Amino acid sequence: MAQRDVYPTYRFWVEIDSVTEATFSECSGLQAETEVVEWEEGGENTFRHRFLGRTKYPNLVLKRGVASAELWTWYDTIVHGSIKEGALKRRNLSVVLYGYGGMAQVRWNIEGALIVKWAGPTLKTGANETAVETIELAHHGLKRA
Repeated sequence: MAQRDVYPTYRFWVEIDSVTEATFSECSGLQAETEVVEWEEGGENTFRHRFLGRTKYPNLVLKRGVASAELWTWYDTIVHGSIKEGALKRRNLSVVLYGYGGMAQVRWNIEGALIVKWAGPTLKTGANETAVETIELAHHGLKRA
């Protein structure tokens, strides 16, 4: 029987334009869904034809402790920039999952990402939680490498 590999979910890094950014505490939205289009043929009452439609990719959501301003600067440039100034620069990302031995095991490459939402931390006195910011990225798709 073949051995199945399992990987811890807490050992991941995010690379933005091939630069490793390891400060993210959570990543969600690594998924793809292909629509199914149904067509009913006249006179055929036993089934519906089912065809593949478009594939959709939800936003990639990354959470991290408030640390550097690089991602905010990218988002701020998108908000206040113009196409002429190159503000709408799409970036390629990779989410890399590492095994227990410290070696990269699985890589998801995200193509043409833009930050479309930024949420700052919830601040309240008396709490002892870490300040976390959230960013959402729209993208053109992902591939597992």
